[in-house]
This record gives sequence, structure tokens and C-alpha cells, in this order.
Amino acid sequence: MLAPIINELVTQSWSCQPLALPRELTAALATECRARHRAGELAPASVGRGEGQQVLEGVRGDCIHWLEPGQSAASDTYLAWMDDLRQRLNQELFLGLEDFECHFAFYPPGACYQRHLDRFRDDDRRAVSVVAYLNEDWRAEQGGALRLYLDEGERDVLPEEGTLVVFLSGEVPHEVLPATRDRLSLAGWFRRRGGVL
Repeated sequence: MLAPIINELVTQSWSCQPLALPRELTAALATECRARHRAGELAPASVGRGEGQQVLEGVRGDCIHWLEPGQSAASDTYLAWMDDLRQRLNQELFLGLEDFECHFAFYPPGACYQRHLDRFRDDDRRAVSVVAYLNEDWRAEQGGALRLYLDEGERDVLPEEGTLVVFLSGEVPHEVLPATRDRLSLAGWFRRRGGVL
């Protein structure tokens, strides 16, 4: 499963792998995300960094909760899977990825995230973005696609359970389109050594 991701990152700067994650894992992560949401543990996401951070629901309407080791068995399994991917990316592409940060993203119906890049203008540490989808029985008419803006045109990826999307953080603009039902995912970034520019 990792080889196609690496090959496609080299040839086209992004990769989409349907059914990349086991159904048992995505179901457990979806259950955890919903439980955290019901418990009020997910906070409205902000845009910007540091003192410039703002919650702007018209720009970004999801609620998030950061994953840390030891929170749950499902989260630990996912973080271990991501660390395997990090090591393979370093071995094959010499990216110097040092760590991985990740959060649950819960989009209620109608919420979106306008077009953006994942790398901050003044911080180049985020190198590779990863999105894992946790939505069972998703249908195209429910919306909620991840729209990638590529050199060859737009590409929409439905947030179907088990789908993994990987792309270069500073090279692929993207947005989240509104959906008609709750939309759950894990959004994360492999980071390399770097700093404020």
C-alpha cells in the first residue's frame, strides 16, 4: 500500500488510495470522533498562526481535536501506521520528516474549508499532508468532496471510509466542499526540521 503513495507523490505530487485503512480501524476512529464531539472535546478550528489565529466559520467550519499517543487504542494504531509511512517516505524520498501532527476534523452539514495551502507562509516545516476519511456509506450526492487544484485541473475526492489522500503540503491548493451530513476525517502533516522564515 505504501509503494503507490510514494510513486504518485514523485510523479504527480499527490496520491489517493481508496480502502487504504482497515474498516475496523476507521469504524473505531469514527466512533471516537463522534464520542469526543458529543463530549464537547472538539473545538472550532481557527485559521492563521500565533496571535493572528481567528475562528472564521465562513472560511473554515470544522471542529477539531488533536491526537496524542495514549488517548485510545485506535488512535495509537493510526499514529503507528503514519509513523511507518513517515519512515518509508524518508527512506525513498529523503524528505527528512521528523514528526507527525494530526487531528480529528468534524464538519457539520453545510460547513466548508475554503481553498488554501497547508504550509504556512512563515513556516516551512509541514512537508506532506495526509487526510484519512471515516465516513461509512458516503454517496456522491451528499457532497463534502476534497477538491484538489492540480496543474491538470480540479480533482474531487469523496470522503469515503478508508480513503487516504496524501499530497505535498506546499504545492497542492485544496478546499473542502459543503456536505449534507456530518463529515469525519483525520487531517495530519508530516513535518521536517525547519523554522520560522
